[in-house]
Amino acid sequence: MSESILNKFDMSGKTVIVTGGAGLLGKQFSLALAQVGANVLLADLAAEAAQVNAAGLQTQGLSAISTGVDVTNPESTSAMVQTALDAFGSVDVLINSAALDPKFDPENAGSQGANAFETYALDSWQQALDVNLTGTFLATRAAVQPMLRQGHGVVVNICSTYGLVGPDQRLYERPDGSCSFKPVYYSVTKAGILGFTRYLAAYYAGKNIRVNALTPGGVYNGHDEVFTSQYSARTILGRMANLDEMSAAMLFLCSDASSYMTGSNLVVDGGWTVW
Repeated sequence: MSESILNKFDMSGKTVIVTGGAGLLGKQFSLALAQVGANVLLADLAAEAAQVNAAGLQTQGLSAISTGVDVTNPESTSAMVQTALDAFGSVDVLINSAALDPKFDPENAGSQGANAFETYALDSWQQALDVNLTGTFLATRAAVQPMLRQGHGVVVNICSTYGLVGPDQRLYERPDGSCSFKPVYYSVTKAGILGFTRYLAAYYAGKNIRVNALTPGGVYNGHDEVFTSQYSARTILGRMANLDEMSAAMLFLCSDASSYMTGSNLVVDGGWTVW
């Protein structure tokens, strides 16, 4: 009798590090992977929030711990990986979900400013490069070392539709005539993530380390009616994503279900980038 296809999605005994584990999607990824048997390390600069998320998984009988990490600091990313090794004995998967992401949901309303390119601050640009690109580089550099020793590993990087196409800045116009902009760094760094993904996939040819990207579309998180309506009208499916609609795609990329896939970008955007 042939093996059940469901077995390819089983992550029992595998160790997964999720950077940005206190974040909106990082929390969802951690839950999904823990539910299929993985040992999950939630790592985030917001260490207390990561601890709360891990504790919530533990109350469900799932295997999860947390640690604080500054992905821009090489000593901190190395310590993160060592925490996983000390607790679980391996590092099988790294999910690079930590990033600066200028959001426009209620919690962040009014915090973005205008973000006009002509006056965009150099220090804000540099900070974004440090977190979104250098942070991904440092976390991955630390995690692949035990993967090489083990002879296997998986890296999943989080891109964005705005790394594939330019932002539709009309979404951020308000009925009163005011507007802000999705800042330049977001598209640039997310496009860079795709280049990083392809580079590493090719670099680790023959090493049994697979590297792919996941590109989510906009995820609904209490956005106001105007933004939600405008965003939804730009998608083929006519709505924003639900919180859990990236989780199955992430599980696919992390598990043996995607064993013949590397250097690829899985787009889950409701059809945003099709037209």
